Amino acid sequence: MEPQIPKYSVIVPVYNRNDEVADLLTSLSAQTYKNFEVILVEDGSTQPCTEAVERCGQGLDLTYRHKSNEGRSIARNCGIELAKGEWLIFFDSDCVIPPDYFGNLDKALAGSALDCFGGPDSAHSSFSDVQKAINFAMTSFLTTGGIRGGKVSMEKFTPRSFNMGYTRKVYDRVGGFREMFSEDIDMSMRIRNAGFNIGLIRPAAVYHKRRVDFKKFLRQVYVFGMSRITLKLLYPGSLKAVHTLPALAVVAGILCLVLGCMVSPWWFLPIGVYLLAIFIAALASTRSLKIALLAVPASVIQIGGYGCGFLKAWFSKIVLGRGRNINEEIEMRRGK
Repeated sequence: MEPQIPKYSVIVPVYNRNDEVADLLTSLSAQTYKNFEVILVEDGSTQPCTEAVERCGQGLDLTYRHKSNEGRSIARNCGIELAKGEWLIFFDSDCVIPPDYFGNLDKALAGSALDCFGGPDSAHSSFSDVQKAINFAMTSFLTTGGIRGGKVSMEKFTPRSFNMGYTRKVYDRVGGFREMFSEDIDMSMRIRNAGFNIGLIRPAAVYHKRRVDFKKFLRQVYVFGMSRITLKLLYPGSLKAVHTLPALAVVAGILCLVLGCMVSPWWFLPIGVYLLAIFIAALASTRSLKIALLAVPASVIQIGGYGCGFLKAWFSKIVLGRGRNINEEIEMRRGK
């Protein structure tokens, strides 16, 4: 009897994430729907996840491939070349997958005409309070406009690589990921521009650990802000009002602080009202006073880091016109 060809191929790039991979594989082993394979691509890690694979990968249709360090996009493309499934599914190594994920996904896709999908993310009860606060900052309508799969959103939904998938037909026409920052948004735009159907499948949600401290989180969102300008240069119509709000908030916040110090303390009021709104929203969402308190600096970092990265890239790449041609830059990073 020939082995069953998997319907779904799960592709995960890995770089020095042994503990995270253990949690990911354990969650995949517990799936109620079993017709999927898992492809882990170790991207030149100095601390491979071999131990996690041997300990937690039992019972999975698992391929574990090592390669030299070239970046997560190249690692995903390597995984695609190894995949046998009809659907290519992408998770980040710091995700934990609920046991009914593939059951929910299979049911939703059976009644849809989607070629590409994405799902939301949230914090698991086992995550640290800082991770839960960061999760709030990344998913709240007050901080990101709900663009990461919220029920209310200021932007058309765009799948992201911590939880997205598309058919092999999409890959054959659009190609793989390009090695650049915000490569998942770039991929989603290329898929949409090629005329494929993209949608949000809300029941196909994952738990996403994100960054474990505020310093790493600041670096991450700063890069996100810079990459939004790269995306604007690649796709001139892609920049929406919601993407500029953090930068405007940074400018407005600095102005209020200056006026508050030099003119009247009343200028501090807008900042205080906004931070209070974040605290109340986080408290209502998490039902934890500690997480709500942590959500305030997390949200300041999210908005401030993204806004500063956006402003720096806007001034450098658009006002001053510095840097290489965007398409040439991507080609130099070996994207397709």
